[in-house]
Formats: sequence, structure tokens, C-alpha cells
Amino acid sequence: MSLGAMQDWSMRISHVIDHAAREAPNREIVTRWADGSETRTDWAGVRQDAKKMSQALQALGLGKGDKVASLAMNHARHLVSWFGVAGMGGVLHTCNPRLFEDQLEYIVNHAEDKVMIYDAAFQPIVDKMRDKWPTVEHYICFDSGEHTTSFEDWIGAQDGDFEWVDGDERDPCMICYTSGTTGNPKGVQYEHRSTLLHALAGLQPSTFNFTASSVMLPVVPMFHAASWGLPYAGAMAGIKFVFSAVNDPAVLDEVMKTEKVTDSAGVPTVWLAHFQYCDANNLELPKLRAATIGGSAAPRFMIERLMKNGTRVQHAWGMTETSPIGTVGGPTADWDQLTFDQKVEKTMKQGRPIFGVELRTVDLDDPTKVLPRDGESSGALHIRGPWVVKRYFKAEEDAIDADGWFNTGDVAILHPDGTMQITDRTKDVIKSGGEWISSVELENAAVGHPAVAEAAAIGMMHPKWDERPVLFVVKQEGKEVTAEEVINFLSDKVAKWWLPDAVEFVDDIPHTATGKISKKDLRDRFSDYALEI
Repeated sequence: MSLGAMQDWSMRISHVIDHAAREAPNREIVTRWADGSETRTDWAGVRQDAKKMSQALQALGLGKGDKVASLAMNHARHLVSWFGVAGMGGVLHTCNPRLFEDQLEYIVNHAEDKVMIYDAAFQPIVDKMRDKWPTVEHYICFDSGEHTTSFEDWIGAQDGDFEWVDGDERDPCMICYTSGTTGNPKGVQYEHRSTLLHALAGLQPSTFNFTASSVMLPVVPMFHAASWGLPYAGAMAGIKFVFSAVNDPAVLDEVMKTEKVTDSAGVPTVWLAHFQYCDANNLELPKLRAATIGGSAAPRFMIERLMKNGTRVQHAWGMTETSPIGTVGGPTADWDQLTFDQKVEKTMKQGRPIFGVELRTVDLDDPTKVLPRDGESSGALHIRGPWVVKRYFKAEEDAIDADGWFNTGDVAILHPDGTMQITDRTKDVIKSGGEWISSVELENAAVGHPAVAEAAAIGMMHPKWDERPVLFVVKQEGKEVTAEEVINFLSDKVAKWWLPDAVEFVDDIPHTATGKISKKDLRDRFSDYALEI
């Protein structure tokens, strides 16, 4: 007697694009190119081009498991490659063009990429690196064939009559490398299964909350941490995508308004640049339904301004190793009872774990001690789940402990309602007199000053207190502020003993290839700095 059974359905990326093309075939995918021109396609067109790309890759001799690199910004042709490479059983390696040359040399050779597909804007990088990438056999240009085969000509030679390559749902489909702030970048290889589960989680109302009416302009680059999983989640929901190949605030503002964009996602500097552009030109901010902010913590004034504009603001936290979504800040159960200031306060935190993610914090001095979720205890943040790295690509040992926990390198507080609050990186937290000071909270408070454009806090050696914070500040263009004024501004925003011992004004603050403040480079720059005792 049969006890019944369910159908076997392998969780492969090809199902995602098949669904989008079948259920939302005419939903537009718009690209604004660097030269100001626009191209329009739809999900049916993306699927057809992806099939042609799969054929073209097979014609080059590529097969299952082979790596295809992309060096490109956000546009529909890049989107095609996300499905075309996976569709023939290959692995897409999205390269960050902002990496240093030695890092680009390392990651392409380490991944053993066989094909490099790139934007014409990055032709100088390709020309410089060709001799250093011995595994790359073919070069294809996404938007021009001036120096090599063009993408349109390359896939145009195929008819699209192609059956997706099948395989195990645990086969790899994409690889992203960390920015490598210490040592060589590490490869994180995503599987079909983990990617599909991550995309499903991205559709939750507490995450991106996509519907058929959503119009998403992702400012987060497609080369950065799988673009936060937005292309896959967007395809599942059949949304309209608007891509801009440049991140100029004037272009973004125009496209958001003309294409009636409802959702966007990017790092805090993107929103800050947009504010400055609109203010300088006496323009209103676009009327977005939702703005997702990740990469680093958003300052209070940024959240307040977006919320007052009617936009749902949600912090997102994650990393390359977590595919990348770990937590997202959506409305909590008591949301309607909160005052505006209380809502802002809660939104400033990094949100709550989405289903599939588990978090814990452990004592910074005793990692065997798991800390309570009391909203006060600050410790090293650990994570585990089905889209969290187990082992780095080509590594000999697992990156997790015996119970599956991955040490994120972040310092955080877990609140009783599950809300997570990043307070620092373990290597950046300042220990003064045996107590911990959050450099992130100091920085976020400082950029609330109208004359402060950017701030970075690092610990400097002190004979009595071990370390004391020093705040490095970039002034807003055309504005003046003194060190004393900055400290006075901070005096009612942080604990008195957190106040920096010095404020130093600098022309710029170094950043990593992913746009985050590079504390390592800042420390190197001021290695001879000594506090006045």
C-alpha cells in the first residue's frame, strides 16, 4: 500500500528564471547606460538570452563546474549571465573592479576562471591584467566589440534552443570573494540550493517584501555579495528591475522618478550623495516605498529623513559568507504603538534574523561563554544557517566550529525581541580601562553634526587606559567646525568616558574595495600618532 509521496524537484537556479519568464514574461528590465542611452527587455527576453549564453559557453568548450568571470556594473546583460552561466552548469565569478591589481590577479587565478566577460569601461583593467590571468582563455565585452567579441554578437550566433543542464542542487552556481582586508581574499562558493533558499527568504514581508507591483533599482553592485540576492528574489516575484550602469546621484534621481521606482538598496554613502544632490538642486527626494541600507550602519539623521519622506527604512546586515542576508529591520509587533523617535531608534539597529538564520553572541574575553539576549551584553557575533559558508573555496579546514557556528568578526548586542545591533568589528572595538567602546556608535553620532561629512574612530595606545578613542573627521564642503564643537556635540549622545581624547581633521578617510571605512589603512596612515597625555 502506497503511503503517498511528493514530487522530486531539484532546487536549481534555472527554475527561478523559468518561473519569471512564464509568470511575468513582459515585466520590464530597464538599463540606463553610462552614455545616457537606455535599453529595455523583459523576463522572457532575459531567459531567451540566458539560453543563448549557455549554448555559447558550451560552444567554447565549457562544462559543469567551469568558472566564468564577470567584471561589470549593473545592467541587463550582466543579469543574463547570472542565469546563463548557471544554466549550463557553470559557476559565475563576479569580480569587484575596485580591488587592487594583486587581488584581481589572485582571485581570477585562484578561481581558475576560463572566460572573462567585462564592461568596456574596464578595458584598461583587462588590458593590464591579461598576462597575469593565464587560465582565462576567452574575453568577451558586454557593451562593445572594439577590442574583442561583443556579448550581443557572441550570443546572437545561437538560436536559444537549449535545455538547462541538470544536476545536484548542491552543485556550485556562483563564487564571490571577500575584499581581503587582511591576507588574500577568500572565495565563498554558493550552491544552487543555498541560493534558492536565500532568495525565498528574501521574499518574506520582513525582508524585501516584493510584489508584482515592485520596481527595484539596486544601487548595490551586482559584483558585491551577489547583489544581496536581489536578482534572484526579484525574478521569483516577477518584479520590474531598473539598472543604472553608473551610480551618479543625478542619474539615479532621474531614473527613480521617471521609472516610478518603489524600492532601492545601497550603502549609506549612496543615500548621503543623493541627499546632497537633491539639496543642492532644490529637489524633493524620490517617493520610495522601501529603502534597504546595508554595508555599514546608517546614521540617525539619514533614517529620519527617509522615514519622514514616507519611506520604509530597513537596515540589512550580512556578509559575503552569508550569501549575504542575515538580518533585516522590519516593523516589530509593537510598531504601531511606538512614537516616531522610538521607531527611528529601533530602525537604527540591524534588524532581526530571517527564517533560516540563527544568531548568538559570545564573550569577547571568553568565547566559551554564550551571552544572554538582554539588550545589554555585547559580544562576538556568530551565525549559522543553510546559506552560511561552511568552508572557503579550496580551503583545507572548515570555517565553522563543531556546532556549525561561523564567527562573523562583528561585535553585537542581541535584544529580547530578537533585534540585533552591531556595535563594532572585533578588530576595531576600543578597549579602555577594561571596558569596551563602540567605534561605530561614536562615528554615527559624529556624522549627525551638520558640518561633519564622514568620521572614523580608532583606538590609540594610552599608558593608563590601554586605549583611548581618537576621532578622524572629514568636514562637509564649505563648512567649518572645531574639535571642541564636535566633542560638545557628542557629549549628550554617548557616555562621557566614550568621548574621544582627540578630534583630528583629515581630507579623506580610506575605504575598502566594498566602500567600507578601512580602519587598517587609517591606523597605518597614523602609525606614528601619539596622544597628548
